[in-house]
Amino acid sequence: MKNYRTAFIVTAVAAVALAGALVYVGWRYVPHLGVSRAATSQPEGAAEAASADSAASSAVSTAPQATPLAPIQLSPQRLQSIGVKSGVVDVKPVYNEIRTVGNVDVDEQLLSYIQLRFAGWIQQVFANYTYQYIHKGQPLFTIYSPDLVTTEQEYLIAKQNKDSLAQSTVPGVASGAVSLLGAAGERLKQWQVPAREIARLKSTGQVRDELEIDSPVSGFITERNALPQMYAQPETRLYAIANLSTVWVYANVFQNQIGQIKMGDPATVTVDSYPGRIFYGRVDFIYPEVDMNTRTVKVRLVFSNPGLKLTPGMFVNVAMKIPLGRHLAIPASGVFQTGTQNIVFIDHGGGYLEPRNIELGPQAGDEFIVLKGLNAGERIVTSANFLIDSESQLQAALGSFMPPPPGAGAAAAMNAPAAKASIEFTTSPSPPQKGSNAFRVKLTGADGKPVTGAKVTVTFFMPGMPAMGMAAMRVGVTLADSGAGMYKGTGNLGTAGAWQVSIVAQKSGQTIAAKQLTITAGGGM
Repeated sequence: MKNYRTAFIVTAVAAVALAGALVYVGWRYVPHLGVSRAATSQPEGAAEAASADSAASSAVSTAPQATPLAPIQLSPQRLQSIGVKSGVVDVKPVYNEIRTVGNVDVDEQLLSYIQLRFAGWIQQVFANYTYQYIHKGQPLFTIYSPDLVTTEQEYLIAKQNKDSLAQSTVPGVASGAVSLLGAAGERLKQWQVPAREIARLKSTGQVRDELEIDSPVSGFITERNALPQMYAQPETRLYAIANLSTVWVYANVFQNQIGQIKMGDPATVTVDSYPGRIFYGRVDFIYPEVDMNTRTVKVRLVFSNPGLKLTPGMFVNVAMKIPLGRHLAIPASGVFQTGTQNIVFIDHGGGYLEPRNIELGPQAGDEFIVLKGLNAGERIVTSANFLIDSESQLQAALGSFMPPPPGAGAAAAMNAPAAKASIEFTTSPSPPQKGSNAFRVKLTGADGKPVTGAKVTVTFFMPGMPAMGMAAMRVGVTLADSGAGMYKGTGNLGTAGAWQVSIVAQKSGQTIAAKQLTITAGGGM
């Protein structure tokens, strides 16, 4: 019983002590927790606003940004090895050449139809096949028309009455006979009876059953419906004759180029059938309609056709040289287009190249019109821009390059401090692969002894390729000192391909060694 009483007393004392501890903790920390809850609790609207601000901040932070660029200094050997060329920016007349294809067609203004103004039966046909060339005045066919025969007889009778009644003293008789003769002759002219037929009728006084119809124009017969023994009405189209001394060419121009073209602009045509032959014409009409399928506008060109070399249906090559006036223009090869920026590299001489963002106007052939960012007389790089852009991105990513002023490249190279240590860089695996890799750097001083206590950083950089939708990548690794001049570390490469590597060793706040090289990582994209 005594043991039981002792255990009960010990338990009671422990419970009281625990209760006291809980009361102390509650008094010590609950006010603070209450303040924290009050501080963190927000009205519903405020919470939504904070959430919106957070989302906006996240959106801003994740928005794609242009890859930074930095000026670079290249040696003459490097400039020569990557094929850098430069040229002077100048203001000059700019022409844009629009090249397309077209088809030759008949000039509708020189197309003629042969029809009669009276009915009759066709007897003989002289122009009897399509695409036969007909000269003006050449006979086409003969026709027998009862109405024409009757009118010719009326003409002869009126002529006889005029002659016999010319001396009549009865008022109105002589003048009436003259009027009848004039009316009969006018009817023959309205029916387009040839003047020679009317002259023959006057001289011979005889009616001929068949009338010969001549061609009123010269050209090729493109349609023929006249057949022997066929009855022809005035609405019957017997022939279509096309004069090909001038032809039309229909060309299709993309809608983004149509604003540069105006009627009267010069144009040229070449055709494979006549190598080296150039036909000269002009823009005759721009159709006010865009083809919904091809997004092109039809343009009609007119060309003289000496020797009738251009024939309807022929496929031709069309070139239109459009004058755009005098502008500041640069070669298209001198512009590096990232998709969001248009970059040129200013050549200050001595291998010093400065990237500059410019604003471009329309492209004119192999040149771009510059709206902002360049001045006449400046020199820009016109080739190898892709390689220079990679160099510039690398320098911007490393952030450790301070280019000398223009013209000071040689002096800077001569006065650069000599390296105090040499770098030996290795990887495991070798060559590195996509994913995790181990990097090792061995530092050896000028005296051949290992260098310890240095800060060694290895930076891998791959320039962006906007045309392929790939942003620039940068991987930085700080290596740990393992003793005996050996520094080790690991890093993760996000993709395979050519990486530009920069190794910098610093000690006591000074750079004692630096090295740049290119390493190709494997393992696939």
